[in-house]
Amino acid sequence: MKIDIMSLDLSELTEFMTSIGEKAFRAKQLYDWMHVKHVPLSEMSNISDKLKGILDEKCYFATPEEIKVQESRIDGTRKYLFKFADGNMVETVWMKYHHGNSVCISSQVGCRMGCSFCASTLDGLERNLTASEMLGQIYKVSNLTGERVSNIVVMGSGEPMDNYDNVVRFVRLVSDPGGLNISQRNITVSTCGLVPMMKKLADEKLQITLALSLHAVTDEKRREIMPIAKSYTISQLMDACSYYFDRTGRRITFEYSLIRGVNDTEPDAEGLIKLAGGVGAHVNLIPVNPVTERGYKESTREAVMAFKNKLEKKRINVTIRREMGRDIDGACGQLRRRYID
Repeated sequence: MKIDIMSLDLSELTEFMTSIGEKAFRAKQLYDWMHVKHVPLSEMSNISDKLKGILDEKCYFATPEEIKVQESRIDGTRKYLFKFADGNMVETVWMKYHHGNSVCISSQVGCRMGCSFCASTLDGLERNLTASEMLGQIYKVSNLTGERVSNIVVMGSGEPMDNYDNVVRFVRLVSDPGGLNISQRNITVSTCGLVPMMKKLADEKLQITLALSLHAVTDEKRREIMPIAKSYTISQLMDACSYYFDRTGRRITFEYSLIRGVNDTEPDAEGLIKLAGGVGAHVNLIPVNPVTERGYKESTREAVMAFKNKLEKKRINVTIRREMGRDIDGACGQLRRRYID
């Protein structure tokens, strides 16, 4: 099996280079080509042809191929469909904001969490992505757009905490000062609520933002739309949120997709006020992306604003996620699924 060289940190890469008879400084040169300049092996000018041949034989470079791109006529958001060497495909989204460029990456091919409002999970989980394959999405987008990425959201297809080790390795690599050097405070990782992994992540003491996909304020309703709720109660989730804040000092974000007639009522708002207030969470309201296979509809604009106002009156910090790329298969998994179909 080939070595996944882009997933190695500098010390691991140095050890590998010396193991094949190369000088240690070659590791830094190679690391710079892969993680700063983002060029293929053939274009690494200070790497000898002999070493290139060895690396080509022994190593896997996770550079995805662009299969399709959709660009929003509304806001310029681009959704890319990328294919890896084994033929598996993932979606990656590039979004321009006034504060910089954000990339939303996938952490798995498909997903096994089964959330009822999400297209990513309709065909189940194919496999986890490696750290290098997550990095590869960012590097490819940066090369295609010619612009630097300043913010990363691990909130595309897949459940990041279901691919824990690779996601943590990715965060450390992408924030490495010797690589892309993106501040961990500009990285958001989402989870549907795998409590043990949330607590394990807290113990890593990273400075990322953890976003909990909450979407309901009672266990009964949450079990209806999110199967993971059968394993972990809201009380357990809040305990994990408090633990995360205590260990990292980083405030949790609650992601809350508003579904018309399902979770956008006054009692829902009152329940969310209690939960968010109890752990000092920021609430991000998301008008749900319509998914044909699911039958859910987004809440009306009036309902969204009324919901937001209720939270603000109780001094809950709340934002409404700006709707990016709604005209280009905006929901996670839609583009991949339609392409496959």
